[in-house]
Amino acid sequence: MQTRYDVVVIGGGINGAGIARDAAGRGLSVLLCEQHDLAQHTSSASTKLIHGGLRYLEYYEFGLVRKALREREVLLRAAPHIIRPLRFVMPYDASMRPQWMIRAGLFLYDHLARRELLPGSSAIDLRAHPAGAPLRDTYRRAFVYSDGWVDDARLVVLNAIDASERGATVLTRTRCVGATREQSASGEPHWKVRLRRAGEGGAESTVTARALVNAAGPWAASLLSEQLGLRSRRRLRQVKGSHIVVPALFEHPFAYIFQNPDRRIIFAIPFERRFTLIGTTDVDYPGDPGQAAIDAQEIDYLCANATRYFRAPVRPADVVWTYSGVRPLLDDERDDARAVTRDYQLELDRDGAPLLSVLGGKITTFRKLAEEAVGRVQDALGRSAPAWTAAAPLPGGDLPGADFERFEQSLRARLPWLAAPVLERWARAYGTRIDRLVGSADRVAQLGAEVAPGLYEAELDYLRSREWAATADDALWRRTKLGLQLDADQRRAVADWFESARARVGAAGVG
Repeated sequence: MQTRYDVVVIGGGINGAGIARDAAGRGLSVLLCEQHDLAQHTSSASTKLIHGGLRYLEYYEFGLVRKALREREVLLRAAPHIIRPLRFVMPYDASMRPQWMIRAGLFLYDHLARRELLPGSSAIDLRAHPAGAPLRDTYRRAFVYSDGWVDDARLVVLNAIDASERGATVLTRTRCVGATREQSASGEPHWKVRLRRAGEGGAESTVTARALVNAAGPWAASLLSEQLGLRSRRRLRQVKGSHIVVPALFEHPFAYIFQNPDRRIIFAIPFERRFTLIGTTDVDYPGDPGQAAIDAQEIDYLCANATRYFRAPVRPADVVWTYSGVRPLLDDERDDARAVTRDYQLELDRDGAPLLSVLGGKITTFRKLAEEAVGRVQDALGRSAPAWTAAAPLPGGDLPGADFERFEQSLRARLPWLAAPVLERWARAYGTRIDRLVGSADRVAQLGAEVAPGLYEAELDYLRSREWAATADDALWRRTKLGLQLDADQRRAVADWFESARARVGAAGVG
């Protein structure tokens, strides 16, 4: 590993990975370090939507919604394997918001930004529409609009892969334990950054960087104060969002957006074939972001508000999985956490070697945020290279015509020996890079042992060697969601495989 870089990016969530990708593509030498796994926290704990944020219109966030809607189109083209269109059904409840307000909001949502890939909004009769079947009879009318669904953790990983293939160094499980501004013998300002690897006796190393990017998400403020000895000019507000997963409540492909009596909204989204994802909550969270977890009150809230709409009650006992993440939002001093802006701010400190801090943001606008961030870092370093990511597909996303269905059909013709569920999952997860898993195999036996149902050694080898997966959790809950499909013994078999792989690597190193 080299020790001198143009830019060191701290934080392997969506913003850090996006910035590393953009910077590497502009010819800067880049190191990305993440204290845990890529997307281990906030960036794998979203509602998994690429959306403008319909509800933000109520808070007059027109600029944010327009920016997000523009990015929705860009991202649908960049990664049609992990991002796909999704139609949302909003049952009409006269006690919540009047029809004119909903119609006006949807009209704005359809027209605030140019829309080429998604159909516009419409009204439907739930008594004659498939989306009405699982709902209570009291809901007869609804509105339908379009947004996108994303595999959020894989979006982070694909950005990191692209950054690496463009020359960036990506270090997971590597914590920045300190950084100081210094000057070289020639008087050039730079950062001296101390890094500590997890495990391996906590080995430390030192690198230098002409610029430092703080993309630590919910740790951004503590990184400034504890590792860098600095203060931010803006306060961050930590807001916890929690989700529950229950057995599928409906079979059709539509998602729901439900209005609640407290004027919040929750989504109910088809998830991983056999499940329904319900969320999110918005509660202030003063604790350690790494320890965020759903509490009983949040579970009750999500179940109760879903039950207001569905015929079949949703009970806490139905919950098969939960996850929570802490969003670092710009503190605009609003009393209600749901009203806090989801926009971002880039704070550039040029008192010596440049430091750029990323504050706030949402997953849909990560690419634009990264583009602006790298532009500002370039200016501070006296460099100039054009922005490039708006028209560049993410790894595996270069599908002909961005047509996933046609791509999947071609795979079925080419790989008839691969079981349909595995082929579909691989096509979605890896896109055109499926060939890197299949290699020269022409039958299932050549994919290696089936470590767990539908999970072969060929895939695990790929995740470990190409995607920084080091544990069973990395593979089963972030690179894939197979953890939902497997029992405890099967998950243990995957953990054993990773332990054996580490042992083999260690033995090879000793040799």
